[in-house]
Amino acid sequence: MIGRLTGTVVVDDPGAPLILDVHGVGYELSAPLGTAGRAAPGPDQTITVFVHTHAREDTLELFGFASELDRRVFRLLISVPNVGPKTALGILSALPTPELARAVQEQNVGRLTRVPGIGKKTAERLLLELKEKLPQVDGPVAPTAATPSTAKPDDAKRLFGALTSMGYRPAEAERAVTALAERIGQAPLSTLLREALARLTP
Repeated sequence: MIGRLTGTVVVDDPGAPLILDVHGVGYELSAPLGTAGRAAPGPDQTITVFVHTHAREDTLELFGFASELDRRVFRLLISVPNVGPKTALGILSALPTPELARAVQEQNVGRLTRVPGIGKKTAERLLLELKEKLPQVDGPVAPTAATPSTAKPDDAKRLFGALTSMGYRPAEAERAVTALAERIGQAPLSTLLREALARLTP
């Protein structure tokens, strides 16, 4: 079982697996949006990601996370009935661990229902199941703000790709990206994604 990988990012595109080159071997990992940017940097432009190995009868799938904390939260999420790995990744893409912890502490159903694929009943179940478990996870509750210098020049494209990969129609994604045009390049991608989801959710 693989627990951690250190390598060079080969592919990091929204809607596509993160591909990490480790000594010439390309590992394909499903990961929350922004994982590569948050992962601990190493020498020679490498990063370290924590890995959850998901074994099924017909396949072996790897999930990558920027920290051990994120991996632990992912494992908590998939322990909730009817919440699979894909749904858990969608939650952590839209609500990074500090934001999710706050939503659980506040029992904020609305914040979770903004995540595509999460209805009111599922959100209520998540809040109930995580209420006693998530506070046991050590880590900051308040998110760390990124500086403008951390933003990438193709953030508009990445935001559009993230929204369409979550199931929004291209026209809807384009409308949200256009509405946030002035903030693109100034705010971290995870923040832009949450703001876009808020605009797209009735």
